[in-house]
Amino acid sequence: MKTLHHPFSKPSLDALKASDPILGKLIEQLGARNLPPPKQNPDIFSVLVRAIIGQQISAAAAKTIYQRLLNCYKGSSFTPQTLYDTPEERLRSVGISQKKIVYLKDLAAKMLDGLPTFGQLEAMEDEAIIETLTQVKGVGRWTVQMLLIFTLGRLDVLPVGDLGLRKAIQQLYALETLPKPKMVEEIAQPWQPYRSIAFWYLWRSLGI
Repeated sequence: MKTLHHPFSKPSLDALKASDPILGKLIEQLGARNLPPPKQNPDIFSVLVRAIIGQQISAAAAKTIYQRLLNCYKGSSFTPQTLYDTPEERLRSVGISQKKIVYLKDLAAKMLDGLPTFGQLEAMEDEAIIETLTQVKGVGRWTVQMLLIFTLGRLDVLPVGDLGLRKAIQQLYALETLPKPKMVEEIAQPWQPYRSIAFWYLWRSLGI
């Protein structure tokens, strides 16, 4: 487990560039523009609510639905308890599907039963966090890996099943076919302990 205040520090970038010249060229090309800022003490409940709402819909639609959901609680707090107590009809009225309502209700129930807070998660190993949070319905390994990278700032997370990562690796390394997860792990081995940073640069490379 390794966390820094900002993972995109010069030593980590220098180490990545030295470990893999091909990746190093990409890092040089993209530079340090538009890097994701580290998030301090976020509300894990809200992070997971947004992740569930955003499944299989566009970012714009997810943002709209999440804001409509928050508007339901004007004058009161948006908490696991208030979400758990909200009638399903009201949740459907803001555009949340029945399946996602089940997921959100399960999240709220597990938060009330003692799902770890941000501070508690910080003290846990990556795999322990994945095992804990994937007990919530609708929260899979990929979702927790994104939380590890972008919310908890963990440096060595490799979401091998991420289609964007696989496409980026195929393009960057001129592979004839889309690499399978095992090949992704092999290619990424030299990037340790900074595979999260490599993932970010590869994901950004798809927009070049």
